[in-house]
Amino acid sequence: MEDQCLLKPRSADGQLRVLQITDTHLFADENGDLLGVKTAQSFNAVLEEFQKQNIDFDFVLMTGDISQDYSVESYQRFANMIKCLNKPVFFLPGNHDDGPLMYRIFNRLGVSTARNIICGNWQFILLNSEVYGVAHGWVQRDQLEYAERCVEEHPNLHSVVCIHHLPLLVGSDWLDTQTLHNQDEFHVFMQRFPAVKLVLSGHVHQEVDVIRQNIRYIATPSTSIQFVPKSRDFALDSKGPGWRYFSFSKDGSIDTVVCRLNTDRFRPRMDVGGY
Repeated sequence: MEDQCLLKPRSADGQLRVLQITDTHLFADENGDLLGVKTAQSFNAVLEEFQKQNIDFDFVLMTGDISQDYSVESYQRFANMIKCLNKPVFFLPGNHDDGPLMYRIFNRLGVSTARNIICGNWQFILLNSEVYGVAHGWVQRDQLEYAERCVEEHPNLHSVVCIHHLPLLVGSDWLDTQTLHNQDEFHVFMQRFPAVKLVLSGHVHQEVDVIRQNIRYIATPSTSIQFVPKSRDFALDSKGPGWRYFSFSKDGSIDTVVCRLNTDRFRPRMDVGGY
């Protein structure tokens, strides 16, 4: 497949380690402010913390909302900033992104546009749930059929399906209106493939880790603002910017940990009613 990337695990035991970041919400302006948080500064602080921790990993998965303003400059900023990790970087579009623009420019900026990553005993299938200009998501049939082809072409690999919009309700009335709107179709489709071990998402700006019909569903905190879980109305959390590390074993098991910056430096304005 033309949009496939083959990687070899760095670990001698075949253990695959992945860094997930999500929802950076960068602007053309390096001082761009999202509800009181300068998102380039919070992302830079996260990158500095990666380097300080000195944790090895094979590649970076960015699960959408790189941009807040759809600008070329915001994507250039992301590509320039992420170079410091010196690892392959893969992405999928979010609802604040310009997907077609990303696929046009990212390869020359050093960010891979591959949608199927094969590394060791695992494959990662990156789907697009963007509906341009609106908050909710929808996964088109051709995206589901792409996932089907990937799974069927590599029946011996464990599969991770990556999609920006978490295809579950999270118990927040306002946020559950912005979910994947054809999530029932998505679930029925995924249940056909026992090789799918994990559905990995961003979008909800909080930790989620649940199992539904033998598939694990995980979402990860943002490197910018955080949402209060189980809130009726829009509400921001005071927790710091976050990210997630994964370890994928040959036998199909998955270990993961969420990390956050331990600082009040990126506390948002709490008096806002949305964004």
